[in-house]
Amino acid sequence: MDARVLASLPMMEYQDQTRAAYDGVVELYASMFANRLEAQPFSRNMIATFAELVRETGNPRAADVGCGPGHLTAMLHDLGLDAFGLDLSPGMVDHARRAHPALRFDEARMEALPVEDSALGGVLAHYSMIHTPPGDLPALLAEQVRVLVPGGLLLVSFFATDGSEPVHFDHKVTSAYSWPVDRFAELLAGAGLVPFARLLHDPASERGFLDAHLLARLP
Repeated sequence: MDARVLASLPMMEYQDQTRAAYDGVVELYASMFANRLEAQPFSRNMIATFAELVRETGNPRAADVGCGPGHLTAMLHDLGLDAFGLDLSPGMVDHARRAHPALRFDEARMEALPVEDSALGGVLAHYSMIHTPPGDLPALLAEQVRVLVPGGLLLVSFFATDGSEPVHFDHKVTSAYSWPVDRFAELLAGAGLVPFARLLHDPASERGFLDAHLLARLP
């Protein structure tokens, strides 16, 4: 879909399209990504650092927002967090529940998380905001700030690009955006977070985008 058309859609309409797209690839997606971090030491260690810092807040509750098949929720649990997964796609939630029956998974929209205010020590958003048009990202970040305790952590991962503006591209599942890292960090700051660590590493795809991870804290 053209970026201008996508950006003009109401949030619920493009989210419905994203949900349908992921519902259609559940088993394929799970088979491709469930063990992918085994070959991605940078991403794996950034998540481990996030988990360590969340534990240090004294509040180990953490949401894996956009959890997909639940593999990272399980990783957070293994790292000592009281982790649960949330996803827009009911198909992904069903798969996650079957794959990790001891953990909690619920269907949810990212702009309306089923979590009380100031309840979580951490939020993980691992490539889960890449399908959101740039104009709607502040609303999602505000919701993530709402559920964090003071001192809570957000780790957001995304595709990074050069230049000064986000770049629309045709993701293999549905339309997506890559972001200049500084611009995304500015969005985090605008939401009231303090970005304090970033990691960029080798291209994740044939498109040549870098993998980017930003770690931020709520004061």
